[in-house]
Amino acid sequence: MERRRVTRISSGADGQNRRHRPDYTLLILALILLGVGVVVVYAIGPGLSALEGRSGNYYISKQLLSVLLSLIAFGITITIPLKWWRKVAPIVAVLAVISSLVVIGIGLATHSPTRWITLGGISFQPAELIKLAAILLLGRFLIDRRNQGALSDVQKTFKPFAIAIGVIGIVVAFIMRDLGSAIVIVSLMVAMLYMSGFPMRRLLLIGVAIVFVGLIAVASTPYRRDRFFAFLHPERDTSNTSYHINQALIAVGSGGLVGLGLGNSVQAYGYLPEAANDSIFAVYGEKFGFFGSVALICVIGALLWRIIKIMEGAPDDYSKLVLVGIFAWLFIQSLMNIGAMIGLLPLKGITLPLVSYGGSSLVFVMIALGLVFQISRYSSLRLVKRTGKDL
Repeated sequence: MERRRVTRISSGADGQNRRHRPDYTLLILALILLGVGVVVVYAIGPGLSALEGRSGNYYISKQLLSVLLSLIAFGITITIPLKWWRKVAPIVAVLAVISSLVVIGIGLATHSPTRWITLGGISFQPAELIKLAAILLLGRFLIDRRNQGALSDVQKTFKPFAIAIGVIGIVVAFIMRDLGSAIVIVSLMVAMLYMSGFPMRRLLLIGVAIVFVGLIAVASTPYRRDRFFAFLHPERDTSNTSYHINQALIAVGSGGLVGLGLGNSVQAYGYLPEAANDSIFAVYGEKFGFFGSVALICVIGALLWRIIKIMEGAPDDYSKLVLVGIFAWLFIQSLMNIGAMIGLLPLKGITLPLVSYGGSSLVFVMIALGLVFQISRYSSLRLVKRTGKDL
């Protein structure tokens, strides 16, 4: 006699997947990373404040406020169904465009490229909003095109996508001078396009065009050329173009196996640029050493793995594409930050998600994880049949 082992599809009367227990492991991992960031900023904050002539609690106060705002954003996001986010995706994209225009206007007014909008002491980085908007809107665009049978259509899909990438590259990489964020945004868009089933031949054409534009972005900007050559030859010009990477390597190397300890950092106090932001992994490595660094990377890896597992049971294709975009966002950004700090990649000036000091990055990453958490509540249990003999 045959025996069937099945897992039931959980669906409500309205055709939507029935709500169930969300993935709390995802939330726990995110809180651990937020906690790591708070601890490191608390340890180095007084020294950085003294160097800048600020109050001793300046950095930790702002970091705690940013964490609080990010948790509020997460809490709000998980109460809003993803179908609502799909509907308002064009509005989010319009807000991203408006904020980008404001930044461009500020840059023109000050005759200096800028990445930030600052109002009343609160700073906002439009590039973070662009990442979220790109995921929500592109997911909707690709699903609509596929439903219309036009996913491989040059005019309806390929051309609009290429234009979008070109505009983002010009605005973020060339006008805002934020090549790191541009790479993250373009990477997550390409990942979503690939997962949607877009023809590989045309995807390769897009990839070649992106590499070509990236080379132009590096070659046309002196400081980017300097960073690239510093990556290739970090031993040259250690007091100027290779200064940052060498100080980061000194910080990581000084940590040894177990680190110098929480209160014994040296590189953060005047030697390592952007110690609380882009270089926080190097500071962490100095304090907690090789074992601590591996543990942190494992936590980040576990967070990404949870997103993959949720993706496998995504209730619909739009949810799956959103998860692909968020995974690519966090993976590429973490890889770029950590890789730069240990000399495996050129410096890009980009934060380590959930760990680095700063408000915009924390808030928007937690909004993205709120979307993941929301989707995990409705992940489908697909019908699986296995046959075997009774014992």
